[in-house]
Amino acid sequence: MNDALKYKIVSLVLAIGLLASLIHLVVSQKQATQPEHKRAAEIVMQNILSRKSVRSYTNRPVSRAQLDTLVRAAMAAPTGMDTRPWKFVVIDDKNAMQQLAAKLPRAKMLAEAQAAIAVCGDMSVLSKDGKPSRNWMLDCSAATENLLLQAEAMGLGAVWTAGYPYPDRMEAIKSALSLPDHIIPLNLIPIGYPKGDPQPKDKYNKDNIHYNKW
Repeated sequence: MNDALKYKIVSLVLAIGLLASLIHLVVSQKQATQPEHKRAAEIVMQNILSRKSVRSYTNRPVSRAQLDTLVRAAMAAPTGMDTRPWKFVVIDDKNAMQQLAAKLPRAKMLAEAQAAIAVCGDMSVLSKDGKPSRNWMLDCSAATENLLLQAEAMGLGAVWTAGYPYPDRMEAIKSALSLPDHIIPLNLIPIGYPKGDPQPKDKYNKDNIHYNKW
């Protein structure tokens, strides 16, 4: 190979490297100048679309600090008349989770999970008219969705397993967790690091959307 050809090859390689650097710089600058609210919106939307029901978990531990973060996210949910009629029972005792798994056929994955959170309605919380919340299951559902989205953002896997409105499941949860009569378990959320590669479902369907009238 003569010197002229070597020079051309070296020049070509350098030119390609320079072009790649320029492209990276332009992309980085574009991202940096993107409005912060737009970046935040994209992150939130991606997290929502990535959420999935995870039913199998590794043996990697989940800390109480992580569980506290999940409950903190749950309690940031909207609630009718700001009554906040929710209570959370955090379970990280493996024996208790094994017992729950045995009592709840639809929640067998509890035996494999590292923790669980029972989202409950508190009937002792009264509204301004002195009555128990009529919207407790709606408020607790909103809290549950916050919890599930935060779990996704933290790289954790979780799944909603129902307590309410099934009497047998509610009784099994109440008995296992020694819940008082005024505490109603809406659901039980197993939590752990996902095993395998679970994927979200694309549930978007434009046929379900109507503008202004049916």
